[in-house]
Amino acid sequence: MERLTVIVPTYNEEVNIRDCLESVKWADEVIVVDSFSTDRTREIVREYTDQVLKHEYVNPAAQKNWVIPQATCDWILIVDADERVSAELKEEILAVLRNGSRFDGYYIKRVNYFLDKPIRHCGWERDKVLRLFRKGRGHYSNKWVHEKLIIKGKVGIIKSPLLHYTFRSFDRYFEKFHRYSTWGARDLANQGKVGRWYHILLNPPFRFFKMFILQRGFLDGYRGLIICLMASFSVFLKYAKLWESLNIKKAPLS
Repeated sequence: MERLTVIVPTYNEEVNIRDCLESVKWADEVIVVDSFSTDRTREIVREYTDQVLKHEYVNPAAQKNWVIPQATCDWILIVDADERVSAELKEEILAVLRNGSRFDGYYIKRVNYFLDKPIRHCGWERDKVLRLFRKGRGHYSNKWVHEKLIIKGKVGIIKSPLLHYTFRSFDRYFEKFHRYSTWGARDLANQGKVGRWYHILLNPPFRFFKMFILQRGFLDGYRGLIICLMASFSVFLKYAKLWESLNIKKAPLS
């Protein structure tokens, strides 16, 4: 039977980290890479593993690419602190480790919770993430947001869900909102985009229409409405910051 390393990046995740580590404590190795948390995160982590590595956080891709080579097992599973490995997912992963695989990586379907309820529409119902892969066969693309795991080899899919408890409160959401919109603008700038007026005017309402109407976000009630509005505003802010960075004399995007 092949062995599995679980990697969990953290920063001030004392609210989430215990439930996350409980869901992966069956793995052969658990590595937590922490960005100098100031809460009880590391104290809680040490109840589960001695593998607590400290590393300055630049962006998600850089953090994961730094820690991946330090895994010692045959396979690696990346799990964020606000995610949980379901019992069904555990069994499906163990079957891969036990029986061998012709694949070098696996997509995992993800069930997203917003304010503690699962979201069944808004496009979230089709969410899947590439998180399980053979050591030495995967690395993350050099992007600030929506980084992708690049696999050398064939990729399959695991049907059992990874549970994602995203945005349990608006306070936690807006902590990330500014940072991710800035990173999104930086990615656009790196692609040579310039933030035209029509991007700022048209892209946000189109995002809302797509998610709320075409992807039936209205069926998720108030939560669906809030998600679609926030996604629309995120698009607006990303392009507005891109335009600002290119047209107003100021420090670079940071």
